[in-house]
Amino acid sequence: MRAVIAEDLALLREGLIRLLTAHDVEVVASVGDGPSAVAALLDHRPDVAVLDVRLPPTFSNEGLLAAIEARKRLPGLPTLVLSQYVEPLYARELLSDRRGGVGYLLKDRVMDVGQFVDAVRRVAAGGTVMDPEVVSQLLSKRARDEQVARLTPREHEVLALMAEGRSNAAVAARLVVSEKAVSKHIANIFMKLDLVPSEDDNRRVMAVLTYLGS
Repeated sequence: MRAVIAEDLALLREGLIRLLTAHDVEVVASVGDGPSAVAALLDHRPDVAVLDVRLPPTFSNEGLLAAIEARKRLPGLPTLVLSQYVEPLYARELLSDRRGGVGYLLKDRVMDVGQFVDAVRRVAAGGTVMDPEVVSQLLSKRARDEQVARLTPREHEVLALMAEGRSNAAVAARLVVSEKAVSKHIANIFMKLDLVPSEDDNRRVMAVLTYLGS
């Protein structure tokens, strides 16, 4: 099996090379930035690519963009992305082409050598490997989206104005309705977002956070 590694931290990059080499994976190229990653992947056409999400020059999503660009030119190129933190948006982008042969792991998982090598092999074989924490957050995001989707157009308007920090009176004035009508809409919002009365939680704040996170 042949692999290309893209990781800007030299120490981790060398560690990945040694780890994979010790498990019969030939590392044909190792680079430290996004543009070099694309070039190496297109040049070597490896059996699997292992890339950090954040690479120079922007340290934002260069590794992900490199993976997406390479997979456009080499459809189905097996790609395992490593990230320091859970970033569901990047995970969804990686999965969006639905071709398989993709993985998204937190860097902590590299410490479990057996799990990491197994993930590399599964991705190379065309499988999909997702970190349990990423899956959890993706499901959480989907659940929030489904809750917000239950709201009527008017309830969306009310919640959007709540998110702007407006009081019930201000919401009523903006929508030209009574405060009683606004209170009824808010009660429906709480119910549809599964926000039960609690002495510890401010349901208004919780509703806004759910809206902003959807």
